[in-house]
Amino acid sequence: MPVLPELAAVLAAASARTRPEPPGGGPVLREAARGYWDRRGLHGAAGGIAAAPGAQPLLLALIGAHGGDVLMPRPCPAAWMPQARLLGRPAYHVPTPAECGGIPDPYALLETVRRVRAEGGRPKLLLLSVVDDPTATVAPPELVREACEAAVDEGLHIISDETWRDTVHRPRDTVLLSPAEMCPDDVTVIADLSGALVPAAWPVAVARFPDTPRAAVRHAHTLDILTALGALVAGPVAHAAAHALGEPDSVRDRIRRAAALQTEVAAAAHRAVLGSGALARPPQAGRHLYADLGPLRSRLADLGVTDSMELEEYLTDRLGAPAPGGHRFGDELGALRVRLGTGPLLGATPQQQTESLAAAKPLELPHVARALDDFAAVFAELR
Repeated sequence: MPVLPELAAVLAAASARTRPEPPGGGPVLREAARGYWDRRGLHGAAGGIAAAPGAQPLLLALIGAHGGDVLMPRPCPAAWMPQARLLGRPAYHVPTPAECGGIPDPYALLETVRRVRAEGGRPKLLLLSVVDDPTATVAPPELVREACEAAVDEGLHIISDETWRDTVHRPRDTVLLSPAEMCPDDVTVIADLSGALVPAAWPVAVARFPDTPRAAVRHAHTLDILTALGALVAGPVAHAAAHALGEPDSVRDRIRRAAALQTEVAAAAHRAVLGSGALARPPQAGRHLYADLGPLRSRLADLGVTDSMELEEYLTDRLGAPAPGGHRFGDELGALRVRLGTGPLLGATPQQQTESLAAAKPLELPHVARALDDFAAVFAELR
């Protein structure tokens, strides 16, 4: 999406700030993050916030501040497993329930924890995302509750990645429950602000720690790691991020318009994928969908596509846009799964993208209709 003019002006006004923020963010940024979560029912103090220049260094610091092995759902965001491996932490995937991605199946979680312990492991940390990348699904509250209760009963701390919570396509029809609402003492929440609030080129992410003595120790350890990494938020970016976290009318309007646009475009892309005979859960949030082309395996084999690496190469070439295979998200290489971004369907230029945001009927815009026709044609060839 084009940069919101108001945010660009705020960043430009702070361009003379040559010093980075202190480790974990300065008081203005942390207070803005506190208010952001307070409006979502997650109350706490600004002292329990930590900021970093992007989700990856922040997650690395959080994992580093916890001992033990790491568990995560399959599939999961592409950066999660490499972060654990970089720290030398054993990491294990847990299957997700049929209804959604982002959270582990509660029974599979218990089985995995007990198996790891029986093999001499020390499972201590569970990563999950209620509004999920890569599957673009929103986990039902009852499943979130069951998964979190299972994790806490087994002594796991939870890191809940809520980067995409403000991109839910139909917020009035979707019940979103944060694990921190249920287990406030056992959940750290993180959010990459590029999910909905700031451009991806302005790296900034924030974490909210529980209000407990143990969490205070982990918060301090996290700041130590961020300091050692030199992972400090740039001053102008922090100023713009604090403004966005305050959610003025222009930011709220952009979030609403972007979600409404993605609702229509993602649904159209989903219909095209299903029309080919492939499988995909209906996208409920974010800017992508996750497709399983397993039912088209025979046709794809005729084209020389037999695994997700070859599927990625084939679809990236045919679509003219990145189509990362499921192996990047923890799925097995032999599974023909792929994440399909909807951003390229909104226009090739900032002017077209702005037009898409403003349109009452975006699917009728010539550039959107043409992009969707081209997208559908690629999948129609696989029938």
